[in-house]
Amino acid sequence: MVTGGDPSDDAGASAGSGSMEFSRVRAAHPADAGRIRELQSHLRQPNPDLLEYGLAVGSVRVSVDDDAAIGAAGDAAPTGEVVGYLLPVDAPNRPGVHIAELVVAPARRREGRASELLRAVVHEASGSVTLQAHPDNGAALALYEGLGFSVVDRRRDAYDDGDALVLRLD
Repeated sequence: MVTGGDPSDDAGASAGSGSMEFSRVRAAHPADAGRIRELQSHLRQPNPDLLEYGLAVGSVRVSVDDDAAIGAAGDAAPTGEVVGYLLPVDAPNRPGVHIAELVVAPARRREGRASELLRAVVHEASGSVTLQAHPDNGAALALYEGLGFSVVDRRRDAYDDGDALVLRLD
């Protein structure tokens, strides 16, 4: 179940040396777990057990703050605060990955973070990438379709408040 408000901005990832760089995206560290759990509260239907599994196996990807903080010595260093995350789940019986959760902190939306997280996972995937979204989440649907995802199914009553659209990128 992928929700997370308005992740529609597409800026941020840059090309360098012939490969994609995702400077604000990294694997989650154990110290990030508390912040990731806080962000999960912004989802339409969070799955805490699945998130704990993703944290345990190291599959969660995070978007980190790229603002600089002035340290005690007067030096500037990236704060690295987690401002979004993506939870990919591998399918044991087929190649590819399903995006189970994607969320960016409300104050950090429209900065290209959701698209960076998605691009990083798509770049790493060995097959198709699937996700689902609420049909009323126009910003998310625009983002996904802009990245090449196509609607392939509609799951009736997948959410407490209605259906889910299933999208896939091959």
